Amino acid sequence: MTIEQHKNVDSVEANGLQSLQEPFIQQGKGAVGACKDVESNTTVQNGSIGMVLLSTFIAVCGSFSFGTCVGYSAPTQAAIREDLNLSLAEFSMFGSLVTIGAMLGAITSGPITDFIGRKGAMRMSTGFCLTGWLAVFFSEDSYTLDMGRFFTGYGIGVISFVVPVYIAEIAPKNLRGGLATTNQLMIVIGSSVSFLIGSVLSWRQLALAGLVPCISLLIGLWFIPESPRWLAKVGLKNDFQVALRRLRGKDVDISQEADEILDYIETLQSLPKTKLLDLFQFKHVRSVVIGVGLMVCQQSVGINGIGFYTAETFVAAGLSSGKIGTIAYACVQVPFTVVGAILMDKSGRRPLIMKAFEFLMMPCKTSGTFLGCFITGIAFFLKDQSLLLGWVPILAVAGVLIYIAAFSIGMGPVPWVIMSEIFPIHMKGTAGSLVVLVNWLGAWVVSYTFNFLMSWSSPCTLLLYAGFSLLTILFVAKLVPETKGKTLEEIQACINS
Repeated sequence: MTIEQHKNVDSVEANGLQSLQEPFIQQGKGAVGACKDVESNTTVQNGSIGMVLLSTFIAVCGSFSFGTCVGYSAPTQAAIREDLNLSLAEFSMFGSLVTIGAMLGAITSGPITDFIGRKGAMRMSTGFCLTGWLAVFFSEDSYTLDMGRFFTGYGIGVISFVVPVYIAEIAPKNLRGGLATTNQLMIVIGSSVSFLIGSVLSWRQLALAGLVPCISLLIGLWFIPESPRWLAKVGLKNDFQVALRRLRGKDVDISQEADEILDYIETLQSLPKTKLLDLFQFKHVRSVVIGVGLMVCQQSVGINGIGFYTAETFVAAGLSSGKIGTIAYACVQVPFTVVGAILMDKSGRRPLIMKAFEFLMMPCKTSGTFLGCFITGIAFFLKDQSLLLGWVPILAVAGVLIYIAAFSIGMGPVPWVIMSEIFPIHMKGTAGSLVVLVNWLGAWVVSYTFNFLMSWSSPCTLLLYAGFSLLTILFVAKLVPETKGKTLEEIQACINS
């Protein structure tokens, strides 16, 4: 993935923030020890989860829309440049504008989500996405194209926050982890679907296809309840009771859960209010360094360059068409994201970054992203030197597939999980805003510069990303604690020791 404000950036639902971009774990209870845990373990044992499942399914239509937007530029680069006569610089701007819009969306998502509610924020963000896709479809020049890309970027920036928060707030405790996983999974599936259908549809048709999940979300929002926590927070007690009963079932006693939610919100709002400068107090500095550093590392390995422009990368490596490689990329991305979800609480966070895809690397105990970039860089080096030309496309495709498999397991989800664990509960809102801003800023830098770097020297560009992969391993080894199986208090004690 992604952040908050209105009734104060740090008072946006702590539980929602804990689950933000944290679909693969279930948090320890520690950080909310002072605040009662909001759901009891038995809340839905005798109730209906049908409305919870329906609400989650509708909400993740937004996540799917997020993925289709991110994946749009990869299969369409050559066709858009040819049809609209765009220069490399103009298309790079188009491709990267989604991240600029997403930065603004992420920054403003907190106030918007608190002011107009979770459903209201989803409606608003979907409106931006619809407008953006239509602008792309009707565009005849780079200006309209860029405006469309920016609008879709802003929409997914808001979606990146509100969808996981909404899911976390409506789900019972015993289902939250599994349901939250669907957010990240649907982003990846959406991206992969764009890759796949983009190989058979024109770029204008693919833009129209992007409208489908947006329209599905808009229609679906009429049939699901607002977040009970938001309703309680803004003082709509009657609506709060009605929404909670719809989610839990008409025959379920919701009195205990309702009391716990109200107590939780009251306690949360009594916590100290924080400002951005508070993050740089000595006791929080290491957490900030870890959170920001992981996001810098995540982007510096080149994911948004390789992901945004996959098809052209394969063509540059000598494939007659980027379609086969792009389809393979899409088919690898989804299952390895699932593998990462399964391994998150089994192997721990640090091993997934440092040894992701290690079984392909034999004695080389280092990151799979390094291996993937290194192999792809070697492929371009051989091409430049006119050596083993028959092997170049094979090595390039293999390197990119290894890279995306390793990234999907390790550097993709793990930084978000660790980010959600390392900050004190009353700092999560402010810290989340900073970390997400850094992530989107890094995404813009990489996506904008990738084509220029590849034009300068393809081997050096890929080897540069390989070098950053090694630096990531060093950073994790020296500074990032293992958080698997620890309560949030234990993590804080480890960081501050």
